Amino acid sequence: MVDRSIRGSALNWRKSSASGENEDSPECVEVATTGRSVLVRDSHAPAAGALEFDSAQWRGLLGRIANGELECR
Repeated sequence: MVDRSIRGSALNWRKSSASGENEDSPECVEVATTGRSVLVRDSHAPAAGALEFDSAQWRGLLGRIANGELECR
């Protein structure tokens, strides 16, 4: 689900340390938690909205990433 109403002013958005210091990297996403969900947005287009995952969906996504099941482009 894409939630375009989230503006991020009250959320603590975090970017992975693996992103390094390079702010121009095209593969940067940021995550924030709301208490009941995890939000993910493009760090270069934060006003475009965010994907929202419940805890089971988030764990599933991280598991698939860790297992190499998803292709990164």
